[in-house]
Amino acid sequence: MATVSSPTGLINITIDGRAVSVAPGTSVFDAARISGIPIPTLCHLQNETPVGVCRLCVVDTGARVLTASCVRPVEPGMKVETQSGKVLAARKTLLELLMADHPSPCARQQKSGDCELETLAKSAGIEQSRFAKRTVARGLDDSSLAIAVDHDACILCDRCIRGCDEIKNNFVLGRMGKGYSTGIAFDLNAPMGNSTCISCGECMVSCPTGALTNKGVAGTSIAASEDGYTFQAEELLRIPVFKGVSGTFLELNRGAIVKRRYRKGEVICREGEFGSTAFYLVEGAAKVSISSPIAHVKTHGGAKGFFKRLTSTLVDRREDVREEETRDRTIPIDASVDLSYGNPVASLGPGDLFGEMTCLNFYPRSATVRAESDVVAYEMLRNVLDIMMKNKTFRAQIDANYRERALENHLRGVPMFADLSPDFIDHLKQSVELQRFAPGEVIARQGDPADSFYLIRIGFVKISENYPGGAMVLAYLSRGDYFGEIGLLGGGVRTAMCTALDHVEVVRIAGDDFRQMVERFPAVRKGLEAVADERRLANEQRLKTVDSVPLDQFLSQGLMEAQSLLVLDLQKCTRCDACVNACADAHDGVTRLVRDGLRFEQYLIATSCRQCRDPLCMVGCPVGSIRRRNSLEVIIEDWCIGCGLCARNCPYGNINLHPFQVMNEDPDHPGRTKAVVKQKATSCDLCTNLAEPSCVYACPHDAAHRVDPKKFFADAIGQLPTY
Repeated sequence: MATVSSPTGLINITIDGRAVSVAPGTSVFDAARISGIPIPTLCHLQNETPVGVCRLCVVDTGARVLTASCVRPVEPGMKVETQSGKVLAARKTLLELLMADHPSPCARQQKSGDCELETLAKSAGIEQSRFAKRTVARGLDDSSLAIAVDHDACILCDRCIRGCDEIKNNFVLGRMGKGYSTGIAFDLNAPMGNSTCISCGECMVSCPTGALTNKGVAGTSIAASEDGYTFQAEELLRIPVFKGVSGTFLELNRGAIVKRRYRKGEVICREGEFGSTAFYLVEGAAKVSISSPIAHVKTHGGAKGFFKRLTSTLVDRREDVREEETRDRTIPIDASVDLSYGNPVASLGPGDLFGEMTCLNFYPRSATVRAESDVVAYEMLRNVLDIMMKNKTFRAQIDANYRERALENHLRGVPMFADLSPDFIDHLKQSVELQRFAPGEVIARQGDPADSFYLIRIGFVKISENYPGGAMVLAYLSRGDYFGEIGLLGGGVRTAMCTALDHVEVVRIAGDDFRQMVERFPAVRKGLEAVADERRLANEQRLKTVDSVPLDQFLSQGLMEAQSLLVLDLQKCTRCDACVNACADAHDGVTRLVRDGLRFEQYLIATSCRQCRDPLCMVGCPVGSIRRRNSLEVIIEDWCIGCGLCARNCPYGNINLHPFQVMNEDPDHPGRTKAVVKQKATSCDLCTNLAEPSCVYACPHDAAHRVDPKKFFADAIGQLPTY
């Protein structure tokens, strides 16, 4: 009697006499893999889309003929045999046919001993094929400087084509010919070295045989030290997290991963430092923390006389309350956990990956990681991390850790989600979808139907709106930010374009779950609606600007939605630099003004923060401390770690690093503190403690003025609206 789907929605089948329950739509191959039942394959791996080309994964499902398990979905009550005599005989015949045209040992087997075809043939007891070999050789292609091509070793599994097209989007490789003459071609059958191939190596890594092999070992490696050990490929393949990774790839990049040992108290990586590696913790525990003081930079005065030299100090948030504080509970970092705002310290353990964004995008370290006990970790470069992230077993482990340990904190880190009930959090842990987007990939398009709510887990998302005359970047959102609520709460249409700026991972909450959440928790709805209303109001204000000023002129100058501009009338200015010197005098000698910038007729828009249309300063902040308010004013939050990336990214030199002396824990003497210098990023504050900005007051020729850009430019071009 056939079984039916279980009440949980899973499908019950039997594989080699073992009961298995899997989700609808799962292939027989994946159902067996999940259950630990091996099925051999050459064209389909857990990293790739199933195509059923090699047929080695044939199984007996009780049908008239054997079926390729990678393309056969499960059905209720299905009984699968993977090791019957009929199945094993079919696989052996298929292997003999493939080996008949295969040069044995091939280049891969000679170099690293892991040609997948020859390994399977050996395990099946095939020493020599009983079928006749090909009489006409397909030949070698030695035109590429990086990759050697042996067409005779190709088994037409299409893995190189899918690696080139689906993973790298290069679209160089494809099939050529029909039947016996079928082969792999580059572009329109050009030699590889003369094609549009960029030698990324994805085809070589994907190839299961010696058809595509590396000509030389890449010169990238991590320097091994007395506490580090560089692996051989054979050793890496015995480590569970590397199961399924190409042995050829690991052999060619064996210097790109090092086993590190850290004694208790040693620093693994330090906040603010630039890095190019990620760490996978294997043994021990580590503490992740931020040592920079959590404080705003505030300029103080008070003595009589305008030219009193002001002093910039660090002020606790409670003494400098800001509107629109969006992260009252957590600080986003480049790890599987976020840090509490009140106590920015957390723990990492075995199975945790940290430094992923630093490794993939070369951002500064977001926090300091220190060994709490003796620690063993794998340090890896981007090429190793990239290939491991394509491995379903490794990804499943990382995602499972995130769902179990970090997703709840990530959700509750959004202030309005703090009151979600434990049962609903448990529901979301199972129902949310973890999605990944490549740099430049569109996540949601303006005008499309709204069907999802997104919470950013890793990376930066650019939010932009299209206007007549051009698009404007509203924000760069990072870990802990969210988007998509406006379309779901009203109208059902996306109001902005959301694009992955770098390697982005998001938590996607389906529309049905979102609607259930706002219905069950009125406080959540109230909070989301307040933010949505605020953003809608900002949109309406921007549209008024479009009506009053020709937008193409406004956008071309990069002045859209500036809160205040320093405008110098060049017909009056004598280039005395009194404004620049006054700014420096007012801010401890650190000027926030450069007398250079864009020109509009006889006016110079001096280099002082303009709240750019595309605020590049926001890109890459490792802790998300520089953000844009709904009013479009760019501000720097108090958890800035002073890495300086925003200052380097600003094309106008409008952000500076201000040094402060603070007391920090002395790593050489536990329990003691010592004075250290920490930096905070600062930009123009309009001298808010004074009657008017120092730069304007100091100008002896009345050439400097702080203006409202909307009114000023509307007046300047003779289009001030009438009411």
